[in-house]
Amino acid sequence: MPDVKHFDPDAALDTAMRLFWRQGAASTGVQDVVAATGLSRSSLYATFGGKQELYRAALERYAHGRSQLLLGPLEEDGRGLPAVHAFFARLIDTRCTGEFARWGCMVSNAHAGAENADPAVRAVLERQHRRLRTALHTALLAARRNGQLADDADPETAADVLALLAHGVNLRSRAGADPGRLRATVTAAITALTGGG
Repeated sequence: MPDVKHFDPDAALDTAMRLFWRQGAASTGVQDVVAATGLSRSSLYATFGGKQELYRAALERYAHGRSQLLLGPLEEDGRGLPAVHAFFARLIDTRCTGEFARWGCMVSNAHAGAENADPAVRAVLERQHRRLRTALHTALLAARRNGQLADDADPETAADVLALLAHGVNLRSRAGADPGRLRATVTAAITALTGGG
């Protein structure tokens, strides 16, 4: 008789994702996932494989779900610099307040952790970084068309700088950085693009 799953794999993966996101891959063991989900090790292994496979699945879940909440509006907003300001405001608010305050970003956390030694994990990180950078670059091109950038501002380089700044916000917020300081830093970086810095 075939083995019938008596649990919701989607809910279990969401729980695992939250553990890996909050605690990091190195600090989260299979026993932590077992305790949080109430599942047996054998059920977890049969459904997801080992810890590394479970982590990869959790990272993909985060990339497709949580990241969309922040990047989706930026990708769809054609206002130029106001769109960039709005993205960073959402980012800082998400990272510094509410249920997920001081969790950082699971993708940025993985950039800084040993889990990026896995080529499959690095591929997810690279894909997400390209998505972030492309969204920022598109917004900066709109800013150029709208006359919002200084003449010598290069959208290519600025997109790289702002993408790195977003990762910095994620990591600093995890360490408890003051949101006001983060906002001031972001404002200074964006103002420099207008020639007003």
